[in-house]
Formats: sequence, C-alpha cells, structure tokens
Amino acid sequence: MAALLLHSSERLSKTWLNRIFAIIYATVVSFLLLRHCRNLIYYPIPIALFLADFVLAFMWFTSQCFHWNPIHRRVFPENLQQFVEEREYPALDVLICTADPTKEPPVGVVNTALSVLAYDYPTDKLSVYISDDGGSEVTLYAFMEGAKFAKHWIPYCKKHSIVDRSPEVYFENDPAWFPETDEIKAMYERMKSRVEKVVQSGGVCLDEVKESEIRDAFSKWTPNFSRRHHPTIIKIILDNTIDKDVAGGVMPNLVYVSREKSNNKPHNFKAGALNVLLRVSGLLTNGQIVLVLDCDMFSNDPETPLRALCYFMDPNADSKLGFVQFPQRFSGINTNDIYASEFKAETQILSLGMDGLLGAQFMGTGGFFKRHVISNDSCFGFIKDTIMQKNISIPICTKDVLVLAHQAASCDYEDDTKWGSEIGFRYGTLTEDTYTSFRLHCEGWKSILCNPKRAAFLGGSPSNLNDALTQTKRWYMGFLEIFFNKYCPITYGIRSMNPLHALCYTHYTLRSFWSIPIIVYAFLPQISLLNSFPMFARVSEGGFSLHAFLFLGAYGKDFYDFVVFGGGSKQRWWNCQRMWLMWGLSSYPFALLEWSLKSFGFSTSGFNVTSKVIEEEQKKLYEQGVFDFGVESILFFPFSVASLINLFSFVKGFMEVFINGRLQEFFVQMFISGFVVVNSWPIYEGMVLRRDRGRMPLKLTLASLSTAFAIFLASSLIF
Repeated sequence: MAALLLHSSERLSKTWLNRIFAIIYATVVSFLLLRHCRNLIYYPIPIALFLADFVLAFMWFTSQCFHWNPIHRRVFPENLQQFVEEREYPALDVLICTADPTKEPPVGVVNTALSVLAYDYPTDKLSVYISDDGGSEVTLYAFMEGAKFAKHWIPYCKKHSIVDRSPEVYFENDPAWFPETDEIKAMYERMKSRVEKVVQSGGVCLDEVKESEIRDAFSKWTPNFSRRHHPTIIKIILDNTIDKDVAGGVMPNLVYVSREKSNNKPHNFKAGALNVLLRVSGLLTNGQIVLVLDCDMFSNDPETPLRALCYFMDPNADSKLGFVQFPQRFSGINTNDIYASEFKAETQILSLGMDGLLGAQFMGTGGFFKRHVISNDSCFGFIKDTIMQKNISIPICTKDVLVLAHQAASCDYEDDTKWGSEIGFRYGTLTEDTYTSFRLHCEGWKSILCNPKRAAFLGGSPSNLNDALTQTKRWYMGFLEIFFNKYCPITYGIRSMNPLHALCYTHYTLRSFWSIPIIVYAFLPQISLLNSFPMFARVSEGGFSLHAFLFLGAYGKDFYDFVVFGGGSKQRWWNCQRMWLMWGLSSYPFALLEWSLKSFGFSTSGFNVTSKVIEEEQKKLYEQGVFDFGVESILFFPFSVASLINLFSFVKGFMEVFINGRLQEFFVQMFISGFVVVNSWPIYEGMVLRRDRGRMPLKLTLASLSTAFAIFLASSLIF
C-alpha cells in the first residue's frame, strides 16, 4: 500500500528541451553581437542597434533562469487529517488592505472578507483583519453591516457545501436553490443597498442610526478628522468568544483597523499598513499563519487554507519554508484579454521556474506566511513583555489588550526600530511584495508555489487602457527602486542566494529597460526607410538569417510556453505581444523617467490606487474587446506617434519596392514596420474610424500626427 502524501512535485518534461534551445539561441545571439561590434568600426548608426540588441540579449539571458528547472506541484488536502487533527490546526490571521472607498467599493471589500470568513477552517482559529488606510467611516459601516449578514451567510455556505463563498459571485452564477436561498439573497441585497446608500451619501448620518453600539463606533470621526491625519481606530466587529452565528456556531474574529496618520510622518503605503496589521494581529490573536490578501481578491476555493497546510504541516517539511504563494488569477477579463491583464507568463509560467529554485516571489496577495518569518518575536519590545505576562485566553476586546494594540498602530511606533528594514514588509519601493520576498530569500527562507486547477483566489483587473498602463508603470518604477538600492539583486542577491534565482529577480527589476530596444526598433529602421537608407543585411546575405532565426525563435518559444504549455489562446498570446510593445513605448520609459526624477529629488505621483469602479459604457467597450482611448493620457502619446511613423514608413517602403525594386535591401525594415502596423490597428481605429466614447481625443490625435511629421522632417536633414 502506497504511503499517503500531503503533496508531490516533479520536474517538467520540457526542461531539457528548454536548455538545448537556450544553448543554440545563445550561440546565435553571440554571433549577432559580434557582427555588431565589427560593424561599429565602419558605421555610426548601428551603435543604437547594438545597444538595443545588447539589452534584448541581456533580458533574454536572465529570462532563461526561469526555464532552467521548472517544477509542477500537487497537493492532497483530503489526506491532511491523517497527519494532523483539526483541533491542532494553527491559528490563521487574514490581513486585507483597502485604501479608498471611492476606488475600492466597500461592498466589494466586504465580499472579499465574507469569502474568507466562510473558509472550511475551524472558526475559533480564524481571524480577519481589515486595514482601512483611507480612514473612512463608510468602510467601517460596511463591515458592521457585513458582519450581521455573515452570521447567516457562513452557516448557509457550510450547510450546503457552497464553493463560491463571495455572495456577489454566488448569486451572479445562478446557484442551486435551497429552501433558505431566497431569504439569504434578500438579506444580502438589503445589506448591499444600505451600504451603497451610505457610500453615495459620502458618510454615515448618525441621526438615522438607532443602535448605540454603531453610534459609539463613529465617535472618532470629528470635524478635524482627515484621511491623512487622524488617530488610530480599532473596532472589534466580531469576537469569537462572544459572537455566534444563527446556527449557534462560533463566529470568526473580524477586526477593523485604521492606523494613526500624521501629516508629518511617512506612511509607507501598503507595506506600512500591513506592518501595522502584523503587530495588531500579533497582539490580539497571534495566528501562526498569516494570509495577505488584496481587497478585491476574493476566495474562490474554501479549502485553500488546507492546501497551504499540506506544506506547513508536513512532518518532513523544510524548516526554512517561509511562505506558500497562490498565483494571482483574475475574473472579469474579456475573452481575448485585450490589455494582457491576466499576466499569465508571470503568474503561471515563469513562477514555476522560480519555484524550482528557491521558490516563487510573493505576488502581493494570496501569500500564506509563517508569522515568525515575516514578524519575529523580538519586534514588540515593551509591548511583548507586557502581553506575555497576560493569560492568552483573555478576549481580544479586553481594554488592556486594545490599549496595547492602539500603541502598535501609532505612527511613532516604528521610530528607531527595524520595522520595514529587517522586520515585516520592507519599505523603500512601491512593489513591497517582490522586495519583501527577495529579502526573505536572501535571508535563506524558501517559498512554494501552490497552483491548483481551481484558482484559490480571483481578483479584478483594469478594464480601460489608461489604468492598465498606469498600473504597469507603477509596478516597474517600484522594480527599479528594488534594483538600485544596496540590496541590488545582481550584486547582493547573487552573493546571498542561488545565482539563478537572483537573476530571476534581476530580470523582473530591469524590465523597464526593454523600452530601449522597443523604442529603437519602433523608430530608427522606419526613419531610415522613410529616407531610403537601408540598415540591415539583404535577404540573400548571411546576416538576414541571424535576424530571422532570432525573431522566429523568440516568438516561437514564447508562443509554445503561452499556448501549448500554458493553455492560453492564440488571440490572448497575440494581445500580450501587442501590449508588450505598448508598455515598451509608454509604461516602461515613463517608469524610468519617474524613477530618475525621484532619484534626483523631484516630486512624482507616488502610489495611486487602481480604481475598481467600472463605468457602464467603459464596461461595454471592454466586454466587446474594444480598446478604450477615451482620456487625454500622456501614456498614449508615444505609441500613437510610433504607429504613424511605422505606417508612413511601410507605405514608403512599398513604393520603393514597387518603383525601384529594392525589396532585398528594405525587406527587414518593411517587415518591422508592417509588424508594428498590424499591432497598431486598434490605435488607427481609435484615431480615425471610431465615434464612440472610447475613441482617441482629437487633440491627442493631432498632436501625434504633427509630431510624426516633425520627426520625418528632422530626419530628412540628418540623412
């Protein structure tokens, strides 16, 4: 009889094919770079091409580290109780962050919380903490209403083994009907209506509130209260020592936290909010396992904590296992994913390669951490000494405990401590998730990617182009902040961890430099073609074969990974290629620009919450797979100009071939121009052919057209 397993892993069968391809491709890349070095002696223009190809070669080289040892894992939660009894499960604290009720609708955040409150996990060991960094009374009101509904929702889900435990998702999916379903749905709709009414009014009208408990909860919202300057607010909404559901079962803990803020203190964005939750939860419930979750990332599988325990509770588990990461997956993405919002390569393909080294990176959500790994016991100082003198069975609503929790959430608490530098989620970057996992891996901790067939969590994604580009810009600016600090992945990282793993982090943090080859190849060959100047080898020459192999090899390998191995559609893969070009002409260079300005002390836009609010017309365009250019965004300008330059150059190249028969000389330049033109079709539609709300503003279209003509005129003087 085979021994029972909690999990298994195996190396992917394609590993050796990846390695053979990498060796062949690297050889051809070396020949191309040597050819460029030789040409530099004779021609000045190829300097730009050499730089572009060198960056492409470097980024390709670092990307191969993801493909060196990818592994696939499976978990067997059905065997868990053969290893550990349910009463011995570790306490689980869930940390959820929200920041702005106007961009992150409170009803959606409440749905996320309800989906994890209803986990198939012992309720006396489950606690959910909400960080409201906007300090909004609307958010607190929403959770107080949500807590009342939870007393009906949780027993309903467990009685009928409901899988979709976000009520919004459950009722949208035409669920199987049970005798009490109509009543539960009516309760949810009433709760949702009350919350949305308060959101629309902009605040809680205490004159209409009869319950004294609710009135007292909002006493701290005084006329001097603002989202950037206010005292700590901690509200125990549900207490498992007191609250019961309608079936008499114990309710999980639900705690609202809005940390103290001062205009004179840095708040360190999401990382700062998470660190406050780590301290407060450590004092109130001190769960050995901590789950970090985005406010729009609802649970899609009630057994997810059990899947994580398959690794943590394994008797043979590596003592250096620090966290288990579930990939980010998204709901509501349109059929062809026009904005490449799925990030399939990063979350479901490349992450397998990191998992085969030291482990996947933390993705900002869906990560189960051992508490002592992210927040060791020495962090609490005098608070720890005080709490250790107390009986651990004291209810979390005890006055003395709450006083200590308020101190831990004060904006002065971290002064002269190692919080944010060596303890908790690390500061100094907009991408605290990647930076924190990088530092943990440098310290010797390992992680595991758990990627079950049914997504553990599903979240929202941008449904308009401007938000998609802005989000990407913010991420890659944060990655630059990681690379250019004293813990640089390519220097400190290579010394502190597996060099291949360090190069994986290097690849992510330097992706903004993809803007160099994309800009060069989007403009230089086209400008040369406009001026009848050939830049590449003739079709009959050996140099042409090098370019053809490298282009087809790169795109063919990417197609295989995405479509054949990853199971994605051909159209989604193509849209990813289009968005890569758009990012390279907008998000990447603007990330470099903003990072440069910030490095020299100039103010930048900082952290902006991506809006989860979708307008009806915007939603309609997105569902139809139509690009939304309906705002005057500076991010649209570079690729609009590039699309016009490429269109003009392709027409000019066609004329050269038709009139002068110079196909052999200009084939490569025409191919590049044609490739960009094909990818730019949505841009041309937005400029000229559309009349809906998502068309490109006339002002931006004219500016792009005039700039393209100016570039052509200026180039004619040079050539």
